[in-house]
Amino acid sequence: MADAEYVNIWMRPERPAYGPKPAYSRAQITEAAIRIADAEGLEAATMRRIAAAIGAGAMSLYRYVPSRDNLVELMADRLMGEIDVTGMPSGDWRADLTRYADGLRAMWLRHPWIAAVQRSLPSFGPNQLLLIERLMGVLDAFVSIDENLGLVAMLSSYTEGTVREEISSAREFRRSGLSESEWMARSHQHVDQLVKSGEYPIFTKIVMEARQPHLSRDDQFRHGLRRVLDCIAAALPSTAGSPMPAHRDGRQAQDGPSGKAPRATQHG
Repeated sequence: MADAEYVNIWMRPERPAYGPKPAYSRAQITEAAIRIADAEGLEAATMRRIAAAIGAGAMSLYRYVPSRDNLVELMADRLMGEIDVTGMPSGDWRADLTRYADGLRAMWLRHPWIAAVQRSLPSFGPNQLLLIERLMGVLDAFVSIDENLGLVAMLSSYTEGTVREEISSAREFRRSGLSESEWMARSHQHVDQLVKSGEYPIFTKIVMEARQPHLSRDDQFRHGLRRVLDCIAAALPSTAGSPMPAHRDGRQAQDGPSGKAPRATQHG
């Protein structure tokens, strides 16, 4: 297969069919790249820096990882392996999805540079595939595959969106040189003026009545996660212990055993 035909790194054999045994592995290169990115950010993880970290020549690494995109694919898939999905599905879908969301958020917080990775096309690396099998297996018995995709996407989008904002806020506070409480204290006078002006009733209601902004980041995340799981529950059969029958065709998978689409899964 010609180089141009390799859509992603997983299609390219790690070891060439001919020639000497490789001195390094993709795993070594990936681990070195992640250590550098954790310490200094994704842009610092160049081939030159990685080569120096493992004692190789910079150009020689291109034999193992031909492009920057390939390197990012390897790094991202390696991080997906940190999300513990052992034992899923356990039979308790809510506990499983909570565990996944917690694990995804924790992984992002350990490696905040992942927020800078913009990749829309799946690469189907081994850890991503394992995650797909275990995570989507949680709801597979209850909804059609299309509904499953939508529900898991909703959960992942909430988790990633929330932690992305968390990482961005932390970066802004570091840049300002202020802690969150110090920043809030310095903003108090301006906020007070806005409230007293009477021109912003909804903003005033948020300032005067809302409890959520005063919760810890963990509690804010849990609050939103419960709402997302409630939405998922509304899309499931009335009893999670009564999975849908085997999907003989797309219609039964979507409509359920009665032939009538549950209210939460109708499209309109």
